[in-house]
Amino acid sequence: MIVVTGALGFIGSALLGELSNLGYGSLVAVDDFSREEKWKNLETKDVERVERSEFLEWMNTHASRIQFIFHIGARTKTNEFNWETLESLNIDYTKSIWKCCSEFSIPLIYASSAATYGDGTNGFDDSPLTLNHLKPLNPYGKSKHIVDQWVLEQEKTPPFWAGFKFFNVFGPNEYHKGRMASVVFHAFHQISESGGMKLFKSYRDDYADGEQKRDFIYIKDVISVMLHFMHHRQHPGIYNLGTGSAHTFLDLANGVFKALDKTPNIEFIEMPEDIRGNYQYFTEASMERIRQSGYEKEFWNFHDAIADYVKNYLLPNTYM
Repeated sequence: MIVVTGALGFIGSALLGELSNLGYGSLVAVDDFSREEKWKNLETKDVERVERSEFLEWMNTHASRIQFIFHIGARTKTNEFNWETLESLNIDYTKSIWKCCSEFSIPLIYASSAATYGDGTNGFDDSPLTLNHLKPLNPYGKSKHIVDQWVLEQEKTPPFWAGFKFFNVFGPNEYHKGRMASVVFHAFHQISESGGMKLFKSYRDDYADGEQKRDFIYIKDVISVMLHFMHHRQHPGIYNLGTGSAHTFLDLANGVFKALDKTPNIEFIEMPEDIRGNYQYFTEASMERIRQSGYEKEFWNFHDAIADYVKNYLLPNTYM
């Protein structure tokens, strides 16, 4: 069995879809299945379903049959300020899965986040030597950072493990994320409905409006990397998972207009106050270590990825 937690979510459901497409059987989906608005992400997939609240007990009972675990599930809202929720779902739950994988020799991949880098003052180097210098800007990033620090302190580990610091992922299956969906998703819907696109103003003198930059990565690249590590099971550690190339929000918006064959029409608006003070103006993953690990495949070209997402998924309303 291959287990995917966060199976109803964006990355988890896309990963399950690809595993199914590749012919893997005995797939196990773990999540809170009371979230009916996300059921669409699994409706065409032949998987066993296990409730998140029951998974740890289920895992202990079925450990001998588990071939691999992808722990993708988490509370991912960057504006979540209930620390008890983050501690329970992002920290304690991950530690429990790690301990079980260590005890029963189950390989594990878990989701970290680029939010651990904070404002980027200390760079985006995923070397273990830099980890303790990072200062996340929000509780979500802090929860992921605490897990990364804890993992590197453990003497007893799964037979193989990797943690991935996801940068700005976009692609099919994110329709349920609301405000937290990718800018590509929001751009498509704004442009389709109004003919225009709204971007946040800059509140720093060194960045013009729309020139804020992110390392955007297509979901298909994220899945490709995770499957590579599942197959090869070499070089355990914590890795960045971006592309190594940052693009501006203006570049992204223009890419969506082009994919829709529309003339750019962009308005700059005030940034919500609840994220203004903790906003990342620049992210760009250092990808040296993941390349050194043996992953050689080229990442999608940024504009080609936008066009693929818009034309093959958003326009026909198709999900992976």
